[in-house]
Amino acid sequence: MPLPKAELHLHIEGTLEPELAFELAARNGVELPYADTDALRKAYQFEDLQSFLNLYYELMAVLRTERDFADLADAYLARAAAQGVRHAEIFFDPQAHLARGVSMGTVVDGLWRALGSSEQNHGISTRLILCFLRDESAESALETLRAARPYLDRITGIGLDSAEVGHPPVKFREVYEAAAGLGLRRVAHAGEEGPPEYITEALDVLGVERVDHGLRCVEDPALVERLVRERIPLTLCPLSNVRLRTVDTLADHPLPAMLDAGLLCTVNSDDPAYFGGYAGDNFAAVHQTLGLSRDRLRELARNSFLASFLEDDEERRARYLAEVEAYEFGEAVS
Repeated sequence: MPLPKAELHLHIEGTLEPELAFELAARNGVELPYADTDALRKAYQFEDLQSFLNLYYELMAVLRTERDFADLADAYLARAAAQGVRHAEIFFDPQAHLARGVSMGTVVDGLWRALGSSEQNHGISTRLILCFLRDESAESALETLRAARPYLDRITGIGLDSAEVGHPPVKFREVYEAAAGLGLRRVAHAGEEGPPEYITEALDVLGVERVDHGLRCVEDPALVERLVRERIPLTLCPLSNVRLRTVDTLADHPLPAMLDAGLLCTVNSDDPAYFGGYAGDNFAAVHQTLGLSRDRLRELARNSFLASFLEDDEERRARYLAEVEAYEFGEAVS
């Protein structure tokens, strides 16, 4: 039985395994430029964030109907449950679908077919976070938020993802202010490939409550002190960092030093179909490669629930935290 954990940095489109991609392509009459699943899996070798994004957006062509989005989410939830995930706060990228003629309702209603019954079917509570593509315009982000307004009963917060360099957080000040006015929670990718200044800007200009990645904060001691003091969670994705060359090898990852500094770090999978590991795989990898003790792993699990947007259900949060404290490690760690 795996260590109970929350997943806070997970792009649902990034859970599209090659087998499901081909299944959906056949269902929807989409021709993929790969001979088979093995050929597609071989394409999952990336030079940097942009090379990953190119394939990520290409494969979205297979997602057309509510059923497709429901099948995608249900497949993720089944894998996540097997790796100990008890609560998942799931990102989705509506602009990438709207641009293909897929409506906001198709995406949200489809995802909700799976998320609405995720607790009964998989033992996982869920939240949905709408992400804006930072390489699209600020006007497009505002239009997307407007399109999402009929669905806000199922959307907990907003985020900011895609190509970071050259697209500072300040670009999205207006849409974040609008989202705050609607009572939405706010997160943003910052400090993955972008500089530490993007983290500061996300905090000060966008008012984010959690920083997705935030890896490069270690380059700015004053920023680290602030993140520790203000207890700002960081949603780290170790296997993703290696695949996208943000760190050379997992052994070089600064996670141990970040925990030692008192940062509220969590470990997540990002785009697990592309990066070779779901949440439990990331936990096992940092245990084995970075030598994190079981106490440290328990701390990471505890942090994941503390950083979750469960303020509307503190009883649930307390129950999950109690599961973490009561957990007894076996031979395997995940």
